[in-house]
Amino acid sequence: MKVAVYSAKKFERDCLTQSAGSRHDLVFLENRLSPGETILAEGCEAVCIFVNDDGSKNVVDRLARAGIKYLALRSAGFNHVDLKATEKAGLRVCRVPEYSPYAVAEHTVALMLALNRKLIRAHTRIMDLNFSLDGLVGFDMHGKTAGIIGFGKIGRIVAQIMHGFGCKILGYDISRDERWASSYNVTYTDIDDLCSQSDIISLHVPLTDRTKYLIHTGRIEKMKKGVMLINTSRGALVNTRDVIDGLKSGQIGYLGLDVYEEEKGLFFEDHSHDILQDDVIARLLTFQNVLITSHQAFLTDTALQNIADTTMHNLDCFEKNLKCENELFADS
Repeated sequence: MKVAVYSAKKFERDCLTQSAGSRHDLVFLENRLSPGETILAEGCEAVCIFVNDDGSKNVVDRLARAGIKYLALRSAGFNHVDLKATEKAGLRVCRVPEYSPYAVAEHTVALMLALNRKLIRAHTRIMDLNFSLDGLVGFDMHGKTAGIIGFGKIGRIVAQIMHGFGCKILGYDISRDERWASSYNVTYTDIDDLCSQSDIISLHVPLTDRTKYLIHTGRIEKMKKGVMLINTSRGALVNTRDVIDGLKSGQIGYLGLDVYEEEKGLFFEDHSHDILQDDVIARLLTFQNVLITSHQAFLTDTALQNIADTTMHNLDCFEKNLKCENELFADS
């Protein structure tokens, strides 16, 4: 099967090529999928996209007219794809529901530790031969309360790591697994109570209409003064402007982001020679207690290989007209 792979980065090409073998002909495209870039997929049967590619109705309709039959996502999230449009156009869609929950969970905790112990600032000082410790005081995570919103595989692993640190764990999820929770001394509660009691809050839920702007001014005001907020899930779970207000007032004491609501066209690209046009992220970058990574929580060799293997398995199923356990439908 000939496959147009959009947003193809150097770090993933070897894994994808190895997994495809001789079964699929991969056409690597650095371009993000957008209405104007659909022409690049002509002659292919399938299109493979990443998190910041455009899967809107306009794009889906253009792909269908170009003869595309399959849409393979190299991600777990699928909020960037209009599934009603793909179903109407007759495109089968699949995703990678998990690749390495450990990769994302470990990066989440890395952000916590780096923020707490001010590692970036400390390293910068050392490079300038400044060995002063003033302004680098952190806190013991042992004994603190960690609030985790969302107990999918990633959220559970974060909880397990934090339990290992000796944290008290508060959690919120739409479903409850009391047996698992008791193993790690997790106490279920509602989001507002979690916000008011937690020293550290970490988000691990998908982006839906229900979860968009889960963190907003009202919830920030309920949080402990100086709370640490971490988001490695989806950017729009937090209202970034409200978070900036929280940082300015000191209500939020630490902010760690691996995702950003307006990251499309910004993350995954080198803009070091450009003038930054996004005033919101420009403001975030002025805070010393903010640490931003460029949607790299997933970026381990294990995760990349798993993404590639699952993607090729999904395409195999489609090519052979087999049922695919990772297929998405309009009601997904």
